[in-house]
Amino acid sequence: MKRSNAVFLALCVPTHALLRFQCAQLVIDRLDPLVTPGMAPSPHLHQILGGNSFNTTMDPTKDMPGESTCTSCSFSEDFSNYWTATLYFKAKNGTYKRVTQKPNAGFDGVNGGMTVYYMQDGLYNFNQVSKVTAFTPGFRMFIGDVNAKTKEEAERFRQLTFTCLQTIGTRDPQILDFPSEPCPAGIMTAVRFPTQASPTCWDGKNLDSPDHMAHMSYPETGSFESGGPCPATHPVRVPQLFYEVVWDTAPFNNRDDWPTDGSQPFVWSFGDATGYGNHGDYMFGWKDDALQRAMDSPCYVNCPTLKTQDVAAMNKCTIERRVDEDIDGWVTALPGGHQASYVKKRWD
Repeated sequence: MKRSNAVFLALCVPTHALLRFQCAQLVIDRLDPLVTPGMAPSPHLHQILGGNSFNTTMDPTKDMPGESTCTSCSFSEDFSNYWTATLYFKAKNGTYKRVTQKPNAGFDGVNGGMTVYYMQDGLYNFNQVSKVTAFTPGFRMFIGDVNAKTKEEAERFRQLTFTCLQTIGTRDPQILDFPSEPCPAGIMTAVRFPTQASPTCWDGKNLDSPDHMAHMSYPETGSFESGGPCPATHPVRVPQLFYEVVWDTAPFNNRDDWPTDGSQPFVWSFGDATGYGNHGDYMFGWKDDALQRAMDSPCYVNCPTLKTQDVAAMNKCTIERRVDEDIDGWVTALPGGHQASYVKKRWD
């Protein structure tokens, strides 16, 4: 599960069809058209990126690229939507403050958001030569367990991790729960979709499933990274999708403001202060065959087969929040009325 700094540096070397790009923040809102379609507000707050056709329902029969007029992602043909829960700091007095995101290494000037990867052979394999089939319009999926409260439950999604950043380039160690000490350069969360519960073999028929994961399957033997074959029930090999979110926790690193009982002070927007409920959502929305072209071509960051846009255009693509509530000030309860719930973890 470890990714050393040497591996991170290796990502700076051109590879075959490993896309790494930043998406700026489209909106922070209490909407979740994948898990709770049509509900406004949804149970908890999310940070959302991508095409500006994002709405409360996201009808899978609609043409996402056709309905969007802009995208907050660097590849201007990508109108997909990517989202995760938001992070909060809980002060000693019991009030909460939202933690903002900051751009990853190499993406200065982008308004928060997160880094998105699409890969043919996994993050550890830099040859990237396997043939994959791009997702189909209407495809969507989810990874994680919002109700996980123990390490054993979180281990089902063992590649949903946290890294305490000493610098913006820190990549190890990775852990399954929130760091228990202040992190000088922030906290990075990794949301890697192909795990044992939601990997990269698709059944080729269903664009979704009731749990938003069952239409995907783990390779029959081996792993995605080792090139294990897909099972007959899920024969279509699709790209590996991976998010990195850098949370700017440095303004909250004064331990005098942390809980007096020794517990760490960060909490997901749905009330989880263990970190085990880390999760992510995805709705495919690339225009025409853009993603397939990229997966079939030598691409890394600057992909000659794709159209790109500058940082100003990415940051400009935003939408109005649908739910009117305080998401920037100090509040006594998390949006939706949640309160922090956690297993104590001491740092002394």
